[in-house]
Amino acid sequence: MALFHAHFGSEALGLQCAADVILPERRKDLSRPLPCLWLLHGLSDDHSIWQRRTSIERYVAPLNLAVVMPCVHRSWYADMLHGLKYWTFISEELPNVMRQYFPLSDRREDNIAAGLSMGGYGAFKLALNLPERYAAAASLSGALDLTGIWMSQERQAILRDAFDGSPQGSINDLLHVAGQLARSGKPCPRLFQWCGTEDFLYQDNIRFRDHARRLGLPLDYSESPGGHSWDRWDEQIQRVLTWMNVAQA
Repeated sequence: MALFHAHFGSEALGLQCAADVILPERRKDLSRPLPCLWLLHGLSDDHSIWQRRTSIERYVAPLNLAVVMPCVHRSWYADMLHGLKYWTFISEELPNVMRQYFPLSDRREDNIAAGLSMGGYGAFKLALNLPERYAAAASLSGALDLTGIWMSQERQAILRDAFDGSPQGSINDLLHVAGQLARSGKPCPRLFQWCGTEDFLYQDNIRFRDHARRLGLPLDYSESPGGHSWDRWDEQIQRVLTWMNVAQA
């Protein structure tokens, strides 16, 4: 695999940005753009974390797959109340910029989002709000119920820079967006959801799981012992890569 460290200017953010990109070193068909995994980081991390804490480059080596890992800081993948327009960046600008620099496909069936914690939320946010662009999304220990987090006085502080009041009923509310998508009649991306049973976000995950099942969304849910930790995410991202073959079929 080839690893690129991309530094580029963002018009949406008005600053220099960073993303790490993994590409196959030898492509059999140079005329065909690569399918892409948009791999998102959590609240306390950055674009380098997946490489530092997992063997993601080794895991994707047998696959004809690009991996894009952008940095969005503590933005919650949102156009922030006190901050920058990271939803505009991640949903609109980043894919266009990356496709200018690298041979990435823009076909729905070739694009999957995945992430952990805040990044799991970001992956589902992309897929549920933009189902015409993503075939699938995977959340590992995702923060999937921001309305529930906002209602908790202990946890609300991590959202205040991003949101003006409760996210309920907005594009930032995954339960709301999932309901809208189910009623729209549009094809829903396949969803992979995993959470450890000792994770502090476990109940948030259960609420999303139950809601998605009631709506009849194509959700592949699993759980296992473990907390909010990289040993579990390293294990689960390998499952996601295997599951993607089903999602892309």
